[in-house]
Amino acid sequence: MGFDFLLNRFDYYFLERSTYDVSYSTIKRNLRSNWVFDNDPYAINQLGHPYQGSMYHGFARSAGLNFWESMGYAFGGSMLWEFAGETTPPSRNDQVASGIGGSFLGEPLFRMAILFLEKGRVSRFWREVGAAAISPATGFNRLAFGDRFKTIFPSNDPAYHARLDTGVSLTTHSERGVTQPLERHEAIADFSMDYGLPGKRDYAYRRPFDYFHFQVAAATGNGIENLSSRGLLLGRDYGAGADSYRGVWGLYGSYDYIAPQIFRASSVALSLGSTTQWWLSRSVALQSTALLGAGYGAAGTIRGVGERDYHYGLTPQALLSAGLVFGNRAAFDVTLRDYYVSKVASTEDRGHENIARADASFTYRIHREHAVSLKYVWSRRDARYPDLGDRTQSRATISLYYTILLGPRFGAVDWRRREDATLR
Repeated sequence: MGFDFLLNRFDYYFLERSTYDVSYSTIKRNLRSNWVFDNDPYAINQLGHPYQGSMYHGFARSAGLNFWESMGYAFGGSMLWEFAGETTPPSRNDQVASGIGGSFLGEPLFRMAILFLEKGRVSRFWREVGAAAISPATGFNRLAFGDRFKTIFPSNDPAYHARLDTGVSLTTHSERGVTQPLERHEAIADFSMDYGLPGKRDYAYRRPFDYFHFQVAAATGNGIENLSSRGLLLGRDYGAGADSYRGVWGLYGSYDYIAPQIFRASSVALSLGSTTQWWLSRSVALQSTALLGAGYGAAGTIRGVGERDYHYGLTPQALLSAGLVFGNRAAFDVTLRDYYVSKVASTEDRGHENIARADASFTYRIHREHAVSLKYVWSRRDARYPDLGDRTQSRATISLYYTILLGPRFGAVDWRRREDATLR
């Protein structure tokens, strides 16, 4: 409640007074109103609201509640905001983004903050600062309540691998479809982590997000270019008696946001799938993830002239990711994603959009944690609307990165050896 109050006051003074001039009468009116689809800017709805929901989740999670209890707090916190945080009627799309997507984003942030507290290689003070930067709600509880919430969540020592890429990109192809500005050269920073990689001895998948993948990329051309989180909600591991493969399978929860300058897409979804690692030889490992599911998504052009900025709809989607790890020296990764934003449960009973994205990268370790990477990203939007006509937009970039790697073997867990953790 305190967070919602302070956020409302900030928005009132620095964004738009009429929308955040909340009073008893506006709250009473909202409680009696029908739920609607709001028309807030895309970045607020699909990026700001999930992050707001992650704060609700983080406050509860760092106070000792489990994932499902914290998800209830995120859902309730979002409803409180819809009724009493804004003067506009409560919004269905915001409730999905904050109340559900917020937990799918907030749990990885909480887990990474705790992992930094456990295993950070800096002093205790800087570990606390770093954890607060990753999950501000966790940092606030640890500071405000002293020893009450100082106990660190037991991570159970997961196998994990993280990397930080910084570099420049060049647009090799663009098909904009409408008159839009485009920065052909960009500076990019990209961070990703795999947490709870399958194969580690004595690590069980009993809690939601005991396995997850997280990635965030920021670019000078469009701010947040990519933010994605997917984690195992309910499932189990397999292959415990096998010599060459181990994996997990079950129900995954995901939040995705992509914005390659000329268009953008996002979704909150549930999928069935599996994450597996195969040892193809003594030094070569294949890591893969396959997901198929559906969620609620939004897509649209950026700065389009004479058309609605974006629309919502039921969104079937698929993901296929595969990577080859060559010992401790090199790795090659490919990820394919597809989203079909339909007119089912849409704000407008017309048209549909298909968003496809593919990326491939090659990383070569130079010395210890230092490496170089080459990455190619291709994104495409095909929109079909009876009143606007067909629209195709696409963009491809190639990037060169300096990469910092956390962990040997690029995250390949070798259960055939005594040292089965990927980071020591």
